[in-house]
Amino acid sequence: MTRPRTGLPFLDEGLDRPGAVLAFAHRGGAGHPDLVGLENTLTAFRHAVALGYTYLETDAHATGDGVLLAFHDRVLDRVTSAVGTIAETTYVDLRAALIGGREPIPRIADLLEELPAARFNIDLKSDAAVAPLAELVERTGAHDRVCVGAFSGRRLRSFRRMVSRPVATSFGPVGVGMSRFAPRTLAARVLSGPGSALQVPYRHPGRRWGVPIVTPAFLARAHAAGRPVHVWTVDDPAQMHELLDLGVDGLMTDRTDVLREVLVSRGQWTGAGL
Repeated sequence: MTRPRTGLPFLDEGLDRPGAVLAFAHRGGAGHPDLVGLENTLTAFRHAVALGYTYLETDAHATGDGVLLAFHDRVLDRVTSAVGTIAETTYVDLRAALIGGREPIPRIADLLEELPAARFNIDLKSDAAVAPLAELVERTGAHDRVCVGAFSGRRLRSFRRMVSRPVATSFGPVGVGMSRFAPRTLAARVLSGPGSALQVPYRHPGRRWGVPIVTPAFLARAHAAGRPVHVWTVDDPAQMHELLDLGVDGLMTDRTDVLREVLVSRGQWTGAGL
């Protein structure tokens, strides 16, 4: 399959190279052996960039005083030395919360500044993060540097209304489900909506054995509508090869070393360093 052209620079990178796909460092490459316990840190993102990744995936939460942070969980306990929720804590108080006991939680504004050649796929994890992200994109002119996703169609609609020009966004869970399981005519109508890309797991996470989301028919529907498909979070090389053989347009991984090796071996690497 040929990657669809969207007209959005974030999604169209590498279209001049047949077979090239987008490689995303999920939370900076959280599963890389050198980064154990350091997900969503500046160290992790710099590590991914050093490997040649130009697409970085992260998450967005807002503090109680409206500072936008790159952090996955609602609470601090799992990965930091602190406890409590981000939404109820001020940024000043969070400066002492260290990821892995050593790295501060980065602001998304700092990531954009520190890594000017990188693009960021940002998952809006809370309603409170929507307006700060839109304001940041407007203030920094980062419209072509970000793709915004969420497990909430409402958040995505709100973000789209808040930006002054097009920004790549993913479809929400309802749009993904309709695109995969609805009759073809209805799916085509859904895919004509405002989303720019379908970012999905390989299998439905809510079922024990996992009904496949990514199938040849699903990819054909998406591509017919001009929507690329990115799959998360893929760490196994055999599954990477399987999905690439199917014709997906991007892969998100915690194992940045493994995905880079697979894509280089297939001539499908779009990152730097070759």
